[in-house]
Amino acid sequence: MKRLHVLLPMLLLLCVLLPVSAQGSKAEASDEVVLTMGSWRTDDVEQMNRLLAAYKKLAPEVTIKFQPTNPPDYNATLRLQLDSGTGPDLMYARSYAAGQELFNAGYFADCTDIPGLMDNFSASNLAPWQMSDGTMFAVPFAAVSHAVYYNKDIFEKEGLAVPNDWESFLSLCNTLENRGYTPLANGLADEWDILETFFFGLLPNYIGGADMRVKYENGELPLNDKNFVAAYQAMADVARYCPDGFESVTYNDSQVLFNSQKAVMFVDGSWTAGVYKDASFEWGLFAIPAPKGKNTAICFHPDMAITMNRETEYPEEAKAFLAWLCTEEGATTASQNLPSGYFPMIDFPIKLEDPHANEFLSLNAGKETDARFVWPKLMNLYSPMNQAVIKVMKGDITAKQAADSVSALM
Repeated sequence: MKRLHVLLPMLLLLCVLLPVSAQGSKAEASDEVVLTMGSWRTDDVEQMNRLLAAYKKLAPEVTIKFQPTNPPDYNATLRLQLDSGTGPDLMYARSYAAGQELFNAGYFADCTDIPGLMDNFSASNLAPWQMSDGTMFAVPFAAVSHAVYYNKDIFEKEGLAVPNDWESFLSLCNTLENRGYTPLANGLADEWDILETFFFGLLPNYIGGADMRVKYENGELPLNDKNFVAAYQAMADVARYCPDGFESVTYNDSQVLFNSQKAVMFVDGSWTAGVYKDASFEWGLFAIPAPKGKNTAICFHPDMAITMNRETEYPEEAKAFLAWLCTEEGATTASQNLPSGYFPMIDFPIKLEDPHANEFLSLNAGKETDARFVWPKLMNLYSPMNQAVIKVMKGDITAKQAADSVSALM
């Protein structure tokens, strides 16, 4: 009885201490915050892991896991995750309407008050991820550009110069063809690339930049005016300089044709630059030239931003990461870990290590830039415009008919 009297207080003390000890273990375990990041860039795992490792040095208590989705499945997969409450804490955000839809649905957080966001990016670089009332739903992360890749060795061998206008470009193509070369590597089989990289790449040269694009969007200017007809005619004129059987040439085929020196030039996006890092020849870039009397412009397309889930369990930690991307240090670190051909959009002067990446960026100097024409407001015209370009290059319809067919859908 005496022994029980002694043991009872000890047992009670243990009962009190054990939960405290367990709670202490739980607190220690929860000191590390784990965030997930969704993305459509499955090719960027290595680069993004380096970027996130660099951030962890600044915030050792935070681990961000990069979990990309197969690109064609990203939109549907992300929406399914968000609908079911299992969405990532951080995620890549599409520009314009696709991103706005997820913000309006209550999934993307309001990012407007993130430090540095409104101060360190230009209005044009903020706009793709901005609502009509000025609310920001993401932090701009990377843009891509469009230009003409060319074989410097062949240009030098043949005594050729980079053309200053579209007419000179066609003359250059004709000269190359007469000397036994295939001037251009572009084909039609995959369809999207001839529209996105070539037609949208040259379109600002004919219709102007963002201020003129808006006039087409609101119907002030028709989509079959002389400028649009001229742009379609440019695609018709250039078709003869594409590879034999270009209708069946895939995007990958085009890359191989240029990389194997079987085609001298390739009108493409900056994201392809890394494909030619080990090329056996010297290559360079020049802007798709405007027709005489017009200023050459550049399609510099806002490709991706990063946002946070409105329902994340760790809003402060997610916001802190986004704020870091709005600093010169964060943007510089990001630029060092972006894939070749993806460019930071922040206003700080950032020097890229890849010489071709810097060459791409240098093309923007002194030129007006704009996004791909249909992205901001007219994505419903993507497919009709794509088919119009393909048909006009095949010779199935005239440039005027191409323009009229799209304009009728406006």
